[in-house]
Amino acid sequence: MDNYQLESELHHLERVLSHMAAEHRFPLSYWRTRLNTVLAAPLVPSQRTRARKLDDMLRTLETRAPEIG
Repeated sequence: MDNYQLESELHHLERVLSHMAAEHRFPLSYWRTRLNTVLAAPLVPSQRTRARKLDDMLRTLETRAPEIG
């Protein structure tokens, strides 16, 4: 993934995950797969920080998912 794609994916994930509830129409596993792809890429420090924040947000949703369903 080149830097433009990484920035685009991070921006998209930031928008979606910040407005998403655990019962969102896409399963959380879909977002986990997309985020894991970003996390596996070589990231600059600012991208790594953003990706870790997204990982924390998604983990919170994943933890709450059984309670909501």
